[in-house]
Amino acid sequence: MKLTSLALLTGVMAFGVNAADAPKQLNLGILGGQNATQQIGDNQCVKTFFDKELGVDTQMRNASDYSGVIQGLLGGKIDMVLSMSPASFASVYLQDPKAVDVVGIVVDDKDQSRGYHSVVIVKADSPYKKLEDLKGKSFGMADPDSTSGFLMPNQTFKKQFGGTVDDKYNNTFSSVTFSGGHEQDILGVLNNQFDGAVTWTSLVGDYNSGYTSGAFGRLIRMDHPDLMKQIRIIWQSPLIPNGPVLVSNKLPADFKAKVVAAIKKLDKEDHACFVKAVGGEQHIGNATVADYQNIIDMKRDLMKGSRG
Repeated sequence: MKLTSLALLTGVMAFGVNAADAPKQLNLGILGGQNATQQIGDNQCVKTFFDKELGVDTQMRNASDYSGVIQGLLGGKIDMVLSMSPASFASVYLQDPKAVDVVGIVVDDKDQSRGYHSVVIVKADSPYKKLEDLKGKSFGMADPDSTSGFLMPNQTFKKQFGGTVDDKYNNTFSSVTFSGGHEQDILGVLNNQFDGAVTWTSLVGDYNSGYTSGAFGRLIRMDHPDLMKQIRIIWQSPLIPNGPVLVSNKLPADFKAKVVAAIKKLDKEDHACFVKAVGGEQHIGNATVADYQNIIDMKRDLMKGSRG
C-alpha cells in the first residue's frame, strides 16, 4: 500500500543509546509515481537480501510522491535509495549537501551508457508528429521533482514556447497536469486523459520490449504487452545522467560502510534482483556529485524562479 509523505516520515528508525550500535531497521526509499504493489514486489528480494546480509529488518518506504523520499532522506527516515531521480537528488543536495553520499550511478549492462531520456509520447493513431502539433491540447507531466517527468521538458518548453508551467507555457497547452508519475502519464495518454505526456526511457535496445530500461517496461510486464504499438515518441531530451544510488550520512559510520558494501554485493551476487529493483538491466558504476552538477544547477535555477 502506498504511504503518504507524512506517513512515510513517521517510520522513524530507532537507534540504540550508543550511536555506534548497528540499527536493527533499515529503511529503503522507493520513489512514488508507479504501481505501489508492483514496486514493493520488485523490491521484496532487496529486503530479503539485506535482512540476511546485515541482520536487519528492511522496511520499504514507498512514498506517494518523490517529495516523500526527499524529505525522508533529509530527515534521516530513509537510509538508502537504489535509483534516485537526479532532480530529486538535486533537491536533497541543495537543502543539505551533507545529507547523503553518492554510492554510484546505474549503468546499462549492454552498452555501458550512463544516461536516459525524457520523451514525449502520444497515441500511435493520433495525428501529432512534433511538439508544436500539441498546441491547444492537454498535456501530462509526472512529478515536480522528476528529472525526465518535469525538469527537462520544462526547460525545453520554456525556451520553445515561453512562459512557465503555471501559465501552460504561454497557453500553448489547454491544460498541464501533474499526474503523479510516469505510469500515470502513459496510462493518461492511452485513456485519452492527455493528448501528450512525458515519461522516461533509455532509448537503448529493442523498441517493442520497451527498451532496456524505463517506464515502458514496467507497464509491458504488468498488463500492457502491446504498449509500444499503442504509443509513439515525438520528442526526446538530451541525455540525462542515470539516477544515483544513495546512502544516508545519518547512519552510524561503521554501519553505513556495511550498507554500502551490501548494496554493491547485491549488484554483484544477485544481479537479477538489482535489475528488478532499479527497473532496468543496469549495474553500479562509479559516480560523484560532479556527475549531477548540471541537474543541480537546473534545479537551483528552477527553485529561484519559483521564489521570484
